[in-house]
Amino acid sequence: MKDRKLWLILLPAAAVLLELLPYGAVLNFGVQAADGSIETIQRTYSYFSLTPFGYALFGPLLTAILSCLLVAVGVLYLWRGKGKSALKVLSVIAVLLSLSPLLYGVNYFSALGAVISVLLLAEAVLACLPKQR
Repeated sequence: MKDRKLWLILLPAAAVLLELLPYGAVLNFGVQAADGSIETIQRTYSYFSLTPFGYALFGPLLTAILSCLLVAVGVLYLWRGKGKSALKVLSVIAVLLSLSPLLYGVNYFSALGAVISVLLLAEAVLACLPKQR
């Protein structure tokens, strides 16, 4: 039982560590090339960066905030045994928000973003499993 509770902290903590890396959130910019054509430049940012948020890519920052909340609620659940329903709700919302850049297209979703989504999905599945006795 303690192992499962510990995983409820470790999975979002791993997601937070990956979200700190500057390769998760993707923005595509159109710039004029020397010949006058428009070429696309892709830039990546940390999930905690405000730059993607300013360009209307809201999912990464909100996912990062919810991941931090998942760690905090997971610690509360480990120590007090309270907050299981909050873990369920936050983890499902975090998974949906982590997948939200796909609404703009696959070009706005990175491999690191996919790993973060998988970690948060594992957290949601683990949080939604019934208690073992």
